[in-house]
Formats: sequence, C-alpha cells, structure tokens
Amino acid sequence: MALRTIRKHEDELLRKKSKKVDVINERIITLLNDMEETMYDADGVGLAAPQVGILKRVVVIDIGEGILRLINPEIISTEGSYVDVEGCLSIPGEQGQVERPYKVKVKALNEKGEEIIVEGEELLARALCHEIDHLEGVLFVDKVIDNKGGK
Repeated sequence: MALRTIRKHEDELLRKKSKKVDVINERIITLLNDMEETMYDADGVGLAAPQVGILKRVVVIDIGEGILRLINPEIISTEGSYVDVEGCLSIPGEQGQVERPYKVKVKALNEKGEEIIVEGEELLARALCHEIDHLEGVLFVDKVIDNKGGK
C-alpha cells in the first residue's frame, strides 16, 4: 500500500467523468488499498479515484463503521432530504451547507466482482452521494446553498 497525492480543487482532472471499471484486476485492488490508506492518513471519511488522479469509478468510504470499497457505484434510490455541512479533501479549508438525500440505496461491485447493495442514512448517505458526485466531475462546492467557511 502507498499514500497517493490528493488532487486539489484547481486540478482539471477533478472535473472529468470517470470510466466504468470493466475488469477487477490487481491494479484496481492496489488502487483500492492505496485510496484507503490515503483517506485514513488525511482523516477523511471518503475518497474517490479522481481525487488521486485516476479516472475510474472507484470509491472508498468509512464513516466510523468500517471500510466500504465500492466499484462502479450507482445510486438506485433516494428518500427525503436534509442540509448539513460538507467539506472535501480536495478543497481543504472550505466548507458549506449542502442539501443531500436523507437516505440512499447504492448498487456497486465489491472487490470480488460481486454485486452488492449499500443502504445509508444521514452521514453515510451524504458520503455516498459526495463520492459518487466526484465520479461525475461534480464537487460539493457546486451544490453549496450556504457557505460556512472560506478559503
């Protein structure tokens, strides 16, 4: 495992769409391992592959309940909404109020290539939406409704 450099807000790569993972091979497993280590080292709760310079649909999330390693995650349903403060490892020092679904259901593959369903409420739902947005080239600052912190 290795720490990877987290791309910052000005990096154009963060605005590009990520490509679907067609084959889960050793390179994808290494990417997941490195992303997990990088996220923990940066005290984050989630990290998407574009944030480490790889345009693949891969995310890792841990809100304190154990690591989620998701390949090709896709939101299949949402319920409700709520507003809370968000930040991002790629935009250090900036936070803002963002409206997100209260509950989400996500379909993804695990590292064995098995389809899994992850359901999350509140913080987990927020983290899932935030990281999946990264795969579409969308940053939380695009969705801020009330800025609660500056650069």
